[in-house]
Amino acid sequence: MSAKVAQQARELLLKEYRGVLSTHSKSMPGFPFGSVVPYCLDAQGNPLILISRIAQHTHNLQKDPKCSLLVGERDAEDVQAVGRLTVLAQARRLEEPAAIEAAAERYYRYFPESANYHKAHDFDFWVLEPVRHRYIGGFGAIHWVDHLSLANPFAGKAEQSMIEHMNSDHASAIEHYVQLSGLPRETPAQMVGIDSEGMHLRIGQGVHWLPFAVPCNTAIQVREALVFLARADQWPARERAEA
Repeated sequence: MSAKVAQQARELLLKEYRGVLSTHSKSMPGFPFGSVVPYCLDAQGNPLILISRIAQHTHNLQKDPKCSLLVGERDAEDVQAVGRLTVLAQARRLEEPAAIEAAAERYYRYFPESANYHKAHDFDFWVLEPVRHRYIGGFGAIHWVDHLSLANPFAGKAEQSMIEHMNSDHASAIEHYVQLSGLPRETPAQMVGIDSEGMHLRIGQGVHWLPFAVPCNTAIQVREALVFLARADQWPARERAEA
């Protein structure tokens, strides 16, 4: 399995923000139970979900934490010709106050409406810790991927500071990113996340990931990438990892 395949699989996980969570049914032993859940990636690059304590999938995870998350490309006309990724994982409920606070700060940026029902109902954050991945990049492009997650070097205060600065002082640059990338423009975009490989913008109810041309591992590199994109007349092609 090449680094290029791992990058393609991770990009799919970054591009999407919802998937099918499959758990082992508690009430129907031996049968899988599927449900649709939104997710974002945590500081370690693993899927983070917020689920109700009374939900069936939560009861299933409490009995057996083994699960999978199936993610496919949105709006695909031929679902068998595009990428899809199955994350085989162990689910773990966050219990430490600091971990919950960090998860909430990040998750609410992506899904602000979730803050209300999280406070009003019994919801918990769970992280899906990958064991293995099955990535299909199209017809005949089928791979097992053991190591896919990539930690976000900016997670926490650094990321929050960059996002607040861009949303407060550079709304015109964000609008230019939307225009360059061809994303919908019916409502103003808000930056909600930055990782080493790109940025997430929230437009209406949708979340969209835009890649940097090259990875950024420092705040200075991120600034340079954002300035470059603000002056660009087309979105640059992303460099692929070597095989």
